[in-house]
Amino acid sequence: MIALSIGEIAVILGGRILGADPTVIVTDVVVDSREVSKGSMYVAIPGERVDGHEFGQAAMSAGAVVVLAEREIQQPCIVVEDSVVALGQLAHHVRQQLTACTVIAITASSGKTSTKDLLAVVLEGLGATVAPTGSFNTEVGVPLTILRADESTRFLILEMGMRGIGHIELLCQIASPEIGVLLNVGSAHLGLLGSRAEVAKAKGELIASLPAHGVAIINGDENLVRAQAERSAAKVVTFGQSEQCDVRARAVELDGQARASFSLVMADAQARVNLQVHGAHFVANALAVAAVAREVGMPLAHIAERLSAASVKSRWRMEVSVNSSNVTIINDAYNANPESMAAALQTLADMGTDRRKWAVLGEMLELGAQSTAEHAKLGQLAAGAQISRLLCIGQATQITQEHARLQSQWQGQSDWVPDVEAAIALLQAQVQPTDIVLIKASRGVGLERLATALGEREPQ
Repeated sequence: MIALSIGEIAVILGGRILGADPTVIVTDVVVDSREVSKGSMYVAIPGERVDGHEFGQAAMSAGAVVVLAEREIQQPCIVVEDSVVALGQLAHHVRQQLTACTVIAITASSGKTSTKDLLAVVLEGLGATVAPTGSFNTEVGVPLTILRADESTRFLILEMGMRGIGHIELLCQIASPEIGVLLNVGSAHLGLLGSRAEVAKAKGELIASLPAHGVAIINGDENLVRAQAERSAAKVVTFGQSEQCDVRARAVELDGQARASFSLVMADAQARVNLQVHGAHFVANALAVAAVAREVGMPLAHIAERLSAASVKSRWRMEVSVNSSNVTIINDAYNANPESMAAALQTLADMGTDRRKWAVLGEMLELGAQSTAEHAKLGQLAAGAQISRLLCIGQATQITQEHARLQSQWQGQSDWVPDVEAAIALLQAQVQPTDIVLIKASRGVGLERLATALGEREPQ
């Protein structure tokens, strides 16, 4: 973090200092009192269930030097009208000081976190890189990531989520990204926005917000994404597998673990990439990373080398491990929408053709009026995925099981259970050594507990 005193922060935010020494330097900013370290400023955010102001004393006891608060409290504090808005204001101020840093923002309906992780590994080959841990992609997470950067940071990677029209535009006002990456537009948030066209409009705010000297990195294989280029004054670079794309993949092959290798093509040059992540859908993510790396000056051979060594550090995204009974567990339980479900099922189909395969699927949330239809389509996809066992969890997936069994190509066994506890009992009783088990659902379902119950080994 760029060093700022309590007094300087109060001036930036137009806040009132109560009981704090304005000369004391703040060395970190956190919103969780459990993450406080010596010199932290703790931001108290009032929530629906928990009011962060109640943890002011715990934060001070852990080493915080001041609390950013919305009301007077007993602890030393800077009082502002809205602590989340103030957090964004502080981050914007710091962003303006990062004159030697390239700010890169990524958004998508699916895959933005794993792409962010891959990009961080690649860009670290050129200089100090800051990227969010996990999915810090909100009006709280984006400012916190910006505040981690300092004068030595060469690349700042931001992940931008979306809750509606105008949300990404607000995040861009805070972060002022110079490079924007739009990976895809899918069915996530249909319950919020109603159509993929509206989702594209909301996601495209990133492309529209880029400065004229910036670069828009967009998926040239998707019509809704490609159309967003018209909203940008920035240079446009396309990635994909079609020959018209500026950065593209040729001769894509998968090994027995569904890890892709391909020729990375830029202009008239190419280099072979051998990905360590599982699933053909990672090719598009890798191409987006390569496009960014090219724009910041990394040579093609270096890009291919870094991509071939990169892994996804965030948990529960196509995380493959083998337990003590030789069961392969694919933990993709962080989130789910129709497109990511299809990608996960295809990955399962591409792995271990001589082994018994389980698709353990929970509900896809936030689909609104499309929920029933999309869960029915999921059953059709599962039936065609060459799996032996289908286990559906939760009320919305009853139709998934029904539609899987209706398909003429379905030859496996299917079960439906109401909750995670019932799923754990069934899996522990019936999973056998050498089985492959895919676990996937929306985050709110909590299916990562299944992987733990099956003896998943954490990545090293």
